Amino acid sequence: MAAIPRLIKELADIARTDDESGVHAVPCDISDNRHLKGTINGSEGTPYEGGLFVIDIKIPSEYPFEPPKMKFLTKIWHPNISSQTGAICLDILKDQWSPALTIKTALLSLQALLCAPEPDDPQDAEVARMYKTDRDNYDRTAKFWTDTYAKETSDDEMIARVCEMGFSKDNAKGALERCDWDESAAVNLLLGEA
Repeated sequence: MAAIPRLIKELADIARTDDESGVHAVPCDISDNRHLKGTINGSEGTPYEGGLFVIDIKIPSEYPFEPPKMKFLTKIWHPNISSQTGAICLDILKDQWSPALTIKTALLSLQALLCAPEPDDPQDAEVARMYKTDRDNYDRTAKFWTDTYAKETSDDEMIARVCEMGFSKDNAKGALERCDWDESAAVNLLLGEA
């Protein structure tokens, strides 16, 4: 159980420095320090700028001798992160993990990965292909996904975006309410009714 005191210390360190680093992690449940919710801020000058990305973190019982299990809960368009499952391809979360690394360094490494994708070692081949062959479209798509999934939007902003697709304000609002304000589900519902 040596990991628990270390985790408590690591979480306290993250709490002290999260404003300056742009990374944060807290237990999902106060009674379980082995299941964390992490967040990273998208870096300036990238298509992820302004986004807040939520990461599910599970700490194995062998931690720190085994890496934490991490995956993105926020949908993201990135060559090294699955656009479907949030699985991450990053060497320090696999064979390059060291007990000297921490949850904070893993989150900072994810933040750095957003700035410097590795398309030759992809998790999502379709995104990697776009990154390598059509960078402008990749940047537009990544920014759109950031704006859609990683930024807080008001109800009015969501209604306006659905209206931009040709639906009336009343229909857009009704579909969003029926779909618990999930914009993609609301659009699919409206398209199914059309």
